Formats: sequence, C-alpha cells, structure tokens
Amino acid sequence: MKGAAYVGGGRLETVSVDVGPPGPGEIQVAVAYCGLCGTDLHIVHGNMDARVRTPLVFGHETSGTVAAVGAGVEGWKVGDPLTVMPLVWDGTCPACLAGHQHICQNLVFVGIDSPGGLQQRWNVPASIAVPLPSGLDLRTAALVEPVAVAVHDVRRSGLQVGDHAVVLGGGPIGVLIATVARDAGAHVMVAEVDATRRSRVAELGFEVIDPASADLAAEVGRWTNGVGADVVFEVSGAAAAARSATDLAKVRGTIVVVAIHSAPRELDLQRVFWRELRLLGARVYQRSDFERAVDLLGRGVIPTEALISGVVPIEEIASAIDDLSAGRAMKILVDVAGEARA
Repeated sequence: MKGAAYVGGGRLETVSVDVGPPGPGEIQVAVAYCGLCGTDLHIVHGNMDARVRTPLVFGHETSGTVAAVGAGVEGWKVGDPLTVMPLVWDGTCPACLAGHQHICQNLVFVGIDSPGGLQQRWNVPASIAVPLPSGLDLRTAALVEPVAVAVHDVRRSGLQVGDHAVVLGGGPIGVLIATVARDAGAHVMVAEVDATRRSRVAELGFEVIDPASADLAAEVGRWTNGVGADVVFEVSGAAAAARSATDLAKVRGTIVVVAIHSAPRELDLQRVFWRELRLLGARVYQRSDFERAVDLLGRGVIPTEALISGVVPIEEIASAIDDLSAGRAMKILVDVAGEARA
C-alpha cells in the first residue's frame, strides 16, 4: 500500500507500506483523506526530530471506511465510515485516574508518536475509531479532528450565549474557534495580521481587525462598550499576541492559550492580578468533542469550502507543505485513497 513518510533531515518520501491484517481489538481503516496541519509542518521541517522516530508515516486528520475488523471487535463492519481520534492513553497515570485521559502523562499521539493516516491501509485500536453518519462526505469528514480542537477550546473557555470573544489568529484553527463560538451564541472578533486571511475571515461574516495597524485594545473596548472581552483565545503563537491578551479581557475574563508557544512569553501578571483574570490551557480534545465536531459538520455549520484550499495526491505532499508553510493555503487535504478508491 502507498504512503507518505518523513524520513528525517526535512525530507519526505512516497513509500510502500506493508500493512498486515488488524490484530485483536483493532480495525483496519481504508483511509480516504488526511488533512495537513501545523504539527505536520513542524515534523517535516525537522522541528520534532528529538521526538519522532523515522521513517514516520505521519498525519492525524483522517476519514475513511472500515476495511477489516480484528478479533474481539464489536459494533463495526466492513464499509462503515469513520474517523480516528488519534490519542492513546495508558489509563494508569495520575492524569488518567483523575479523568483527564486526553492529557495522559504518557500520551501516545497517533501520527506523531506512532504511525499515522498518510497510508492507504492503517490498523488502529477500535477504541479510538469514531463512527460517521453515512451521509457525511468523507472529504468534509477529514476536518473532524481540527473541528474537535475548536470545540474543546470553546468548551474549556466556559463561553456563554451573548459573550464577546476575541480570537487572536485567523488561520484554520482560529476560524474554527470563531465558528464554533458563534454557533454557541457569542459575538466574535478575529485579529489577524495577514491581509488575505483577514479577507477570508471577513467573508465569513466575522468582525476582523489588523492588530499591526490598529490599537487592538481600543478597538475591543469600543466593540464591547468599554467592558472588554469575556473570552480571549490566543491561537497565533506570536509573542505580541500573548502579551496583548491580558489587555483585551474584561474583569474576571478568561484567556485560553490554544497555540503551542515554542519559547517562554512575556505576560502581564499585574493585569491578571488586577482584573482577576483566568488563564487556561486547552490541549487536544475528548471523545465528546469529536462527537460534537461530527454534528457541526453534519449540520453544515463549518465553512468547509472556505477552509479547504485544495486536495492533492500523496505524491504532491511536498508541494502542499510548501504552500501551507508560505501561507498560500488554509487547509490542504491529501487524497490518500487515490487510485485505490477505484
């Protein structure tokens, strides 16, 4: 079976993958599509070489159908549509025992710490397979994982109907958070420095602002009648955004850190103290977030056409990575099945 692997040194290769039958408790997935995300860019650029074992078949934003069912697996049959929640936890660490399995202290992130979905056949534990409704297009379903990220972020924030939410960063996850927050009844403003992304965000009906040319705190103050934002989502990963977040939140407002910041950031703790702000981290998702994401996609809430910039075959992943790295695309899907679909 055909696949794509990161082989180290910033290099990608199209590879032949030998996939045996699923073992006990496993499902074999006939992968249809796999989305590429920022984590995949970090892998391919060599930024995660200390973590990943090469050659690595990566990818974790997947959709497909059941190709085979291993011994002891119930409730699944060949042909069933599914996606994969790419988290495997140990169930024994303090985090798991406290009910926080998704941030297990020994978490295996499938597609990073173990082989992922950029292969035409893929054996996964049945426990991480999530069913899809039969009417949901598999191209659309490849967005379940990033939508689940946004669902988790919004749920973690405690956002309420009528709240004002500011999203710092108008990339794919920022747009998804804005969309999920709006569906939850919030008023949403997105701050984004890139003009092309600002235009896309505005076309989706959001209030949008360029934080590089406007006084963001003053604009948020105007927008909220001097109150400040109920929730601020930091999605950009930029030092300036992290520094500005405390200026935007209302008294007892909430700041949710979504982006992965590769270095320590300056933060105005005086402002955190003075306004009794809540500072929260939000990482990955739980099963209920995946199920909610499936529902949102099924109801057409998510602007899939605006998010999916293109679909490429496995052989063109390198050019897709280049386009994403240069900011020329929002979300690119890989047509993993390719000729195997026929």
